Amino acid sequence: MLTIVEGRVLGCLMEKERTVPDQYPLTMNALLSACNQSTSRDPVMRLDEHEILNAITSMKGAGLARLVHPSHGRSATRYRHVADEQFGLEPGPAALMAVMLLRGPQTLSELRTRSERQHGFTSFDEVEATLRELADRGLVQQLERQPGQKETRWQQLIAEEAAPSAPPAFRPAADWAPVQPATAVAVAPPPEDPDLAARVQELEARVAKLEAALADLL
Repeated sequence: MLTIVEGRVLGCLMEKERTVPDQYPLTMNALLSACNQSTSRDPVMRLDEHEILNAITSMKGAGLARLVHPSHGRSATRYRHVADEQFGLEPGPAALMAVMLLRGPQTLSELRTRSERQHGFTSFDEVEATLRELADRGLVQQLERQPGQKETRWQQLIAEEAAPSAPPAFRPAADWAPVQPATAVAVAPPPEDPDLAARVQELEARVAKLEAALADLL
C-alpha cells in the first residue's frame, strides 16, 4: 500500500493528466503546487521537494511512476504516472480513483460532481456500477454509513488515508458548571476632605469679587 504522500502525488498526476493535458507530464514545480493546493484537497498538505522526490522514487520502483527526461525543447525533468497500466484503469475508473486519492472517502454524488472535469459520467447508476467493479478488484470499498451521515461513502484502498479529525468531545450537561452571577461589590465612598469646605468658601468669595468688578466696568 502507498503512503499518504505517495497517494497524494499519484492522485495529482492522475488528475492533472486529464485536467491540464498541455502541461502533463508535470515539472517538479507544477507537481509541488498540485500536491499543496488548498482547494480540492483533503487534507491540505505542505509537502516539500524532498518528500515528493522520495515518493516518486518509491512509486517508480513499484511501477506506478516514470521520469520523463528533458527533450524536444523542454529543459526540466517531468513526472508521469502509469497507474492506468498497473491497475488496468479506463478513464472513468481512473477519474474516481484520483478524486478519492485527493479528497478521501466520498459519497456517490460527490464523486460524480468532483470527477466531471476528468470524465463525464452519464448517471449516478454508472458511477455506482464503476465503483462496484473497482470494489470487485479490491481497489475500493464501500464504508458503513456513520451516525449523522445521509449517504454511504466510498474509499480507495491503494494508499493510506489520513486519520479523520476528531470532533470536540461531548460533555454531558451535568459536567458543565453553571455560570454564577457576578457578585456585587460595594464601593466605599472616597474619604472625606476636611479642607474641602474652606476651599469652596474661598472660591465663592473670589467669584463674588469678580462679579462685582465686572459690574463696575459695565
